[in-house]
Amino acid sequence: MCRWVLYQGDEITLASLVTEPAHSIIKQSVHAAETEEPLNGDGFGLAWYVPAISDRPGLFRSVTPAWSNQNLLEMARVTRSPCILAHVRAATSGLPVAETNCHPFTSGRYAFMHNGDVARFHQIRRWLLADLSDSAFTAIKGSTDSEHLFGVFLDEAAEGDLQNAPDRAAALANALERALSRVVALSDRAKAGLPRPAGVARDEDFCYINCAVTDGVCSAACRFTTDRDEPSSLYVHADARRVIVASERLTEDSGWQKVPRDSLVIVREDRSVEVRPMRLQGVNLRDAA
Repeated sequence: MCRWVLYQGDEITLASLVTEPAHSIIKQSVHAAETEEPLNGDGFGLAWYVPAISDRPGLFRSVTPAWSNQNLLEMARVTRSPCILAHVRAATSGLPVAETNCHPFTSGRYAFMHNGDVARFHQIRRWLLADLSDSAFTAIKGSTDSEHLFGVFLDEAAEGDLQNAPDRAAALANALERALSRVVALSDRAKAGLPRPAGVARDEDFCYINCAVTDGVCSAACRFTTDRDEPSSLYVHADARRVIVASERLTEDSGWQKVPRDSLVIVREDRSVEVRPMRLQGVNLRDAA
């Protein structure tokens, strides 16, 4: 299962996440420690912000494995940013290995990444797309469930007017929750009898959604599943200078805290962190399965 890391704080090099830690994101591409499949070689991606130049993130993605991409190593060594998203991909069975399917995904000032699956995605994709605004529909370039979830978030963010909200970080988190509510509700509708498109096999019954979204100023992430089993691992490490949210601990120091299941991590501009239970409309998280 894909691995990712979100950083917000003092400006650092990309290499500080990608190559330098003992369990860096490149090491996780070869040997992830907390997932059944240790190899994440179906591409990688980085999104990073340079506020002095633009409020839109830079983006570098490739279908090559992260561990063998020399351009990634050289760029990471000399590029600095206060907000970084890095992702290594293990492609979902049946989805193509293509640059458009590599995370993170970006649109305007937002960047988004995910590991896991949206249950019955092939059944609900057409209905999901039909419910999007023209701008969110146009933002989707690939075929992953992840990017379609991002499209739903973009609509929720636009409707909530995040950039003018008095608590921008909370508004970002609330938009993510609304997007998840819409997608899970559509998946549940499919489970209850929405016709399955011809030739499409039955998907797994449960959503596994660990994702992160940022506008370069504040961020939100979640650890969520509709299964009774534990969701994929997620950790947070925070101090006055920085916040890191990651699928796996990058180091062995004691500052890493496991995010509880079905929880949101909200990172504000001042680097304060709030971890709270998720509130999904129409979803009973204690009895989701």
